[in-house]
Amino acid sequence: MASNQNGKKSRKKPEIAERLNRIPSYLFAELDAMKSEKIKEGVDVIDFGVGDPDLPTPEPVVEAMKKAVEKVENQKYPSYEGMLAFREAASKFYERRKGVKIAPDEIIALIGSKEGIAHLPLAYVDRGDVVLCPDPGYPVYPSCTVLAGGTPYYMPLKYENGFLPDLDSIPPETVKKAKIMFLNYPNNPTAAVADREFIKHAVDFCVDGGIVLAHDAAYSEITFGIKAESFLAYGYENVIEFNSLSKTYNMTGWRIGYAAGDIDVVRALLKVKTNVDSGVFQAVQEAGAFAMNECDGWIEKNNRIYEERAKKLVEGLRDIGLDAEMPRATFYVWCRVPEGYTSMEFAKMLLDRAGILVTPGVGFGKSGEGFVRFALTRDVETIERAVERLKNAEIRFKC
Repeated sequence: MASNQNGKKSRKKPEIAERLNRIPSYLFAELDAMKSEKIKEGVDVIDFGVGDPDLPTPEPVVEAMKKAVEKVENQKYPSYEGMLAFREAASKFYERRKGVKIAPDEIIALIGSKEGIAHLPLAYVDRGDVVLCPDPGYPVYPSCTVLAGGTPYYMPLKYENGFLPDLDSIPPETVKKAKIMFLNYPNNPTAAVADREFIKHAVDFCVDGGIVLAHDAAYSEITFGIKAESFLAYGYENVIEFNSLSKTYNMTGWRIGYAAGDIDVVRALLKVKTNVDSGVFQAVQEAGAFAMNECDGWIEKNNRIYEERAKKLVEGLRDIGLDAEMPRATFYVWCRVPEGYTSMEFAKMLLDRAGILVTPGVGFGKSGEGFVRFALTRDVETIERAVERLKNAEIRFKC
């Protein structure tokens, strides 16, 4: 054993698993560090970074939760698959809002959709297997692939393709090794929406290739004048759809979501979950069921607020010469970086000169380079203040 400076023998430290070294630092942790430094300098940072709704959970949902917590039966271990009442509420939600009939037995409760997404590769991926991941995309898709021993294959989402992947360009040898394809529409970070033709092609592609199509539908209800369709409307075979109450009802901290679809895929995910967690707190499930059954009006109210914010921000960004498009869904604006900057350089410039924090597109993958993401999680007054800061800092570009 080696000795330390005090003359005592030091013990060998355990080495972390190689797989952890293959996972990059979580983007939002780095953004938090940048933000903290500016705050220490006395800067009043306007944060458009993390997509955490500033709007409160609907008050009736909070009241339902208060009552549910008091029930003794909710203070015990929950069922692994989720309460029948919660799964029935999700089933009715799908039929009412998406026109898709899916039985409660084809639905399981999740500790937030992120948890289900992260666990799915453990059910299907062995060493040497491939998972098809959108790029740019939610960082959890490739990270959970690596943790399961698989290899991510990145599908570029390009502006000229409407930020839809070109599935037919994936090499045949890669398709043969692929076990899962992750997709996410309406899309984070690009705010793109998938059309019917693409959805049908993606479903058929995965059925033909024996691939699980894992659709992350976390933003399906945040739309402006359009309807975002469920992938399950085009077939259940091989398809699992992850949904969340986080963005739909402003319940990010509640950690409640669900997975629905092909019964074999759902059961495979459930088998993993029975070995790594003990289900979702039943009081949260009761409140979630109440939200899905009773709070459609809150969805429409939220969407009007986000749409107003998007219009105000896009107008302000265009005024200073930036290329920003009005989103049709999600609460994000995906803005092109001006010539001469990388996405990280541009994000740092906005923070340094105007005290505005945005997410550099490269943090979502190599193909996100050239863009930054603004989250519409600040009120109109704050957005107006941010635009005024940009102008006062003389941040302007040629149109």
